[in-house]
Amino acid sequence: MTSSSADPSTLARQLPAGVLVTDPDILAGYRHDRAFDPDAAVPLAVVRATSTADVQTALRWAHENRVPVVPRGAGTSLSGGSGGLAGGIVLSTEKMRDITIDPATRTAVAGPGLLNAEVKAAAADHGLWYPPDPSSFEICSIGGNAATNAGGLCCVKYGVTSDYVLGLEVVLADGTAVRLGGPRLKDVAGLSLTKLFVGSEGTLGVITEVTLRLIPPQPPASTMVATFGSVEAAAAAVIAITATLRPAMLEFMDRTTINAVEDALRMDLDRGAEAMLIARSDAPGPAAAHEIEVMVRACRDAGAHDVFDTADPDEGEAFTAARRMAIPAVERLGSLLLEDVGVPLPMLPALVAGVAEIADLNAVTVAVIAHAGDGNTHPLIVYDPADEKMTERAHVAFGQIMDLAIDLGGTITGEHGVGRLKKPWLPAQVGPDVMALTRLIKNALDPRSILNPGAVL
Repeated sequence: MTSSSADPSTLARQLPAGVLVTDPDILAGYRHDRAFDPDAAVPLAVVRATSTADVQTALRWAHENRVPVVPRGAGTSLSGGSGGLAGGIVLSTEKMRDITIDPATRTAVAGPGLLNAEVKAAAADHGLWYPPDPSSFEICSIGGNAATNAGGLCCVKYGVTSDYVLGLEVVLADGTAVRLGGPRLKDVAGLSLTKLFVGSEGTLGVITEVTLRLIPPQPPASTMVATFGSVEAAAAAVIAITATLRPAMLEFMDRTTINAVEDALRMDLDRGAEAMLIARSDAPGPAAAHEIEVMVRACRDAGAHDVFDTADPDEGEAFTAARRMAIPAVERLGSLLLEDVGVPLPMLPALVAGVAEIADLNAVTVAVIAHAGDGNTHPLIVYDPADEKMTERAHVAFGQIMDLAIDLGGTITGEHGVGRLKKPWLPAQVGPDVMALTRLIKNALDPRSILNPGAVL
């Protein structure tokens, strides 16, 4: 409960000038994140922190006054995890943008407001590479990536954000700042608290600094593109490929997505194909040619209509760009409910087929894209919010897809987080004992439940 005496002007006096914002026009821009949760509200105020000290001040005030706090990076959450709450404050880290690269330890120490693309660019200036690459890497923040344990296109081979977070500075609900981990590749002293906060979606603390592991740059990649007459055939090819090797990328797009991307980019994609796979190999030397040959054979054996491969980096990047364009392209068809379900790889064909059945049952369009190599799919439910009955059917389909993923031994989210939109399905996936343990941890770290209330739990 928010204290009736919670006056943001008292917080403004404790912060540097301009850090606390109450202008209604500016506050309106912090109501929604990219999920456009209809239940999100214009916040009481926004704190645009410039330092850890600002975050501490804001949280001490919020803790004392029992005011809800929604931590927010770039606002690109697809699960409704960073939308505003009535009577609460949004604590934005967008202005915390310092970065230091240490080539000797191959680490970056970054402020949470830096964009993923900016971290990559800073690492590249020192001949290093930061691998995690969400499709939204040009607009999503590194703090948000850590808070949701974001994935991306190359994660089938190189792993997700948690595989690269070596250390964090986190401010707890009462304003206490703690440092966890650091620039050490091996460190097992104490409990693994760093990993506890990665993926916690701002419910346990606010990340104010991230220490990231960097690696040598990715070798030049070769690319294969294959089109299929059915999504089942493409899924079968994915299973065959991953049973043999670990590609640097293995992405899937269905017919609806292919046509939406072709409408947007005009790159002569096969509009008649029911599915397309885009795969890459960055194996060194002649090994890349061998991996591409294996993937080509697997696609042809699965019945691919057409298979193309190239070692030209520009040609390959064009197809990767097409895959990154998928969600913005499908958004042109209507409003979206964005799914993020994942299953064990052998269950991928059943998931894809089940999603098609759910789309038919509810008479809605569901475009399917996937990080197919790790079983993480993104069914995109297209609907018209002005059509009440269609909106209802779209939300029914949303829940049925998550139920399907759980029934197949999968997860309701592989990289976007639970947020507010998926929390009703979390107990069905993890079970009552895990939910009870989660609440114990939440209550211990945030006893007044001010940190992102309503998200995850």
